Amino acid sequence: MRRVSCARVLPLALLLVTLAAVPADAGAGGAGAGAGAGAGAGVSAAGTVDAVRGEAARAVRAHETARARVDRLRAADALPTKIKSAERRRKKIRADLWDMLWAAGRASGDPVAVNKSGRGGKCAFQSRGKKKSKGKNTGKSTGKGKVTAKGTAKATAEKKARDTARSWTAPTRDYWLSAGYAASGARWVHRHTGQDFAVRTGTPVYAVGPGTVRATTCGDGFGNQVVVRHPDGYFTQYAHLSRIDVRAGKRVKAGQRLGLSGATGNVTGPHLHFEVRITPYLGSSVPPLPWLRRKDVRVVR
Repeated sequence: MRRVSCARVLPLALLLVTLAAVPADAGAGGAGAGAGAGAGAGVSAAGTVDAVRGEAARAVRAHETARARVDRLRAADALPTKIKSAERRRKKIRADLWDMLWAAGRASGDPVAVNKSGRGGKCAFQSRGKKKSKGKNTGKSTGKGKVTAKGTAKATAEKKARDTARSWTAPTRDYWLSAGYAASGARWVHRHTGQDFAVRTGTPVYAVGPGTVRATTCGDGFGNQVVVRHPDGYFTQYAHLSRIDVRAGKRVKAGQRLGLSGATGNVTGPHLHFEVRITPYLGSSVPPLPWLRRKDVRVVR
């Protein structure tokens, strides 16, 4: 993690008092309007929050514009130097946004920034039962033929390649779409940051694609949640779960169960809140359904 300048961290510290009571599905930046001002700061907390929210929203738009340019250059088989230059710009925008939102998350107590393993809270992890031992795999076959260590490694690599290439999928089944991205209303301080899938409590929730679990947390407005990082650098978030079946650091494949849907956190009923983010942190979300369509996933309305 790169160091964040004091000029940026100090104003963001004011988010601590304004973000604490914000509903989980708050808008970009995740900040609600707060009253009061920092001593001698000369700016209200609400003004600071609005500025941070606006800066994050601009960075998200700039990143998506830069990402689209990279895609167009690749599709047009442009010169490698042009593609690399465009990709460097995209990564720089993302890195700055990451630093800003990480600092905001630390100031506000966002568990994804503070305790991504979820062990500091009382998260509803699946209890781990003892697995029966099946003996050590020495690379030798007890049946016909011979299995060498080299052959085992090759088979493992082929399986990994198949899992990575497996089609992406919707995050749950038997759903109907409720609140959409950027929806406004009394339930959110600003605008809705993801897509809600209305399902019954206990409905399996799946990783939409291959990746690594970045965070498994609980205790804030999102309730029990899982955040997964995918090979393209984007993150997906699965919130309000009744149970979590994975841990931070675990590799997952498309369609692998992450947990069960529920109504934990700030909700009015059971559903899955699904987000696609540029960083792991609130404030970097992008429209999830177009992102899924780029993965050839068609979500039925």
